[in-house]
Amino acid sequence: MEQEIYDVIIIGGGPAGMYAAFYSGMREMKTKIIEVKQELGGFMRTYPEKLVWDVGGIEPIRCEEIIHSLIKQAMTFNPTIVFGQEVVGMEKRDDGIFVLTAKTGEKHYTKTIILATGRGITRIQKLTIEGADRYELNNLHYTVTNINRFKDKRVLISGGGDSAVDWAIEMAPIAKEVYVVHRRDDFSAFESSVTRMKSIATTYVPYTVSRLHGNGNKIEHVTLQHVDSNDMTKIEVDEVLVNHGFDRHFGGAILDWGLASEEWGISVTPKMGTSMPGIFGAGDIVTNEGKIRLIAGAFNDAVLAVNSAKLYIDPTESKMAGVSSHNDRFAEKNEALQQKNKAVTTHK
Repeated sequence: MEQEIYDVIIIGGGPAGMYAAFYSGMREMKTKIIEVKQELGGFMRTYPEKLVWDVGGIEPIRCEEIIHSLIKQAMTFNPTIVFGQEVVGMEKRDDGIFVLTAKTGEKHYTKTIILATGRGITRIQKLTIEGADRYELNNLHYTVTNINRFKDKRVLISGGGDSAVDWAIEMAPIAKEVYVVHRRDDFSAFESSVTRMKSIATTYVPYTVSRLHGNGNKIEHVTLQHVDSNDMTKIEVDEVLVNHGFDRHFGGAILDWGLASEEWGISVTPKMGTSMPGIFGAGDIVTNEGKIRLIAGAFNDAVLAVNSAKLYIDPTESKMAGVSSHNDRFAEKNEALQQKNKAVTTHK
């Protein structure tokens, strides 16, 4: 069977991977995305209802809407998408072609690789309290899919990171009461967000959730325990949301490839090159001195990685794609959009 060789294979279908697929299309590269799950979106899928404020030029928007827009954009130049495959093996042939092997045994061939696996394969850190799992089908939550569920409710949020703080801020205007419980005195979220949260929610620090008291499969009370004094406090609740972070299967088998890495990811150069020529990175899986861990930062990483991959294949190519307003790749698409807009205007 003839091997289909791609210019670039992007491992991971989160924001970095999707934008890399779009931008590689602008650079006329034959592109494939390999995603371990059955859908694109990556870690963003864990908080679809969360409001995102820090993407340039976009007003506050639900994360789910950003995902849908990114998917539509990623498909602009029709990349190949492979779902349900975890890449576990990599070898580089004598002719320079990389051979990627999935856990399924399927092989993929490419001239370059962009690692965009984000936080890796993640697993929610659940409450370790005995019997907590019986409440998961009712009012114990580890993510939010519909914020309106918490309207006029007494909500207890356990956690001290950005997600816990952001949900407290979003729920406070619609909930009856919001309590935030954190095991440390200081929160690890953005300072401005913590200040705002403290002004609109009741905080318990340093406390942990010690016991859940329920009737059947519904939590009615929560006992909190002070970390230092061990004093107990009981709170009546309607809903409990736990944001204790995730266990990361960081990088998976990619860590066995021999790439230089640090505590917070695969080491990359300012132009997103890894320690192995031909392999680049983007998004949360990579780290360097100037790393910005925002969605906007993932987009920038993706552009740099794609440009580096393009120049790796052919050093005589331009250093970046032409901007969309002057890029021939968009000529037909712009014409189609203009015709569509004319048709809509005519029928009004």
